Amino acid sequence: MEKLKAFLRTTFLGGFLIVLPVILLIFVLDWFFNFLTDKIRPVTNILVETAKLNELVASAAALIIILLLFFIVGLIVRTSLGRYVIGFLEEKILKRVPLYKIIKDTVLHLFGDEKLIFKGVALVKPFGNDTLVTAFITDESFEGYTTVFIPSAPAPTGGYIYHIKNEFVIKLDYPVEEAMRTVLSLGGGSGKLLNKMNEKKS
Repeated sequence: MEKLKAFLRTTFLGGFLIVLPVILLIFVLDWFFNFLTDKIRPVTNILVETAKLNELVASAAALIIILLLFFIVGLIVRTSLGRYVIGFLEEKILKRVPLYKIIKDTVLHLFGDEKLIFKGVALVKPFGNDTLVTAFITDESFEGYTTVFIPSAPAPTGGYIYHIKNEFVIKLDYPVEEAMRTVLSLGGGSGKLLNKMNEKKS
């Protein structure tokens, strides 16, 4: 009877862990599709009225136009003049808009180079004893201290910011995304992180 219960429990859990991410992915894609189609609706309506296209074709054309716009902007910022103009607009206008920098850094963190937000990975001793905590370096701008973000597990978007003396910070040559996986998996895989620390000491 116990074996049957264990079989049913592990089988159900295994199926749940496979199906749930798929369901969540479908919800996210559905939300993103609805959000996108809602935002491109003005362009879609123009195409329907002027080019006499049906709504589905017009929506696809509007999406292609927006993607081409992204590509063109990307080409422009690859030029020195484009970088200068974008930099000027950022400094004079956009950075004065509340939350712009936070939103930009978050987008870059999600879709670009993680090190734009996290400058590195470290093991820190926030209490001054032998307890080690996984942390992400965010700033090293003041003498004698390093600013780190210590995420809560398994939701790394929450956490705490610490200003820790350099002597209690062990900087590691370790990928940010790999360290973040240990947070998401409640510490699973942290052995590699600790091995990096031991390699540094040896």
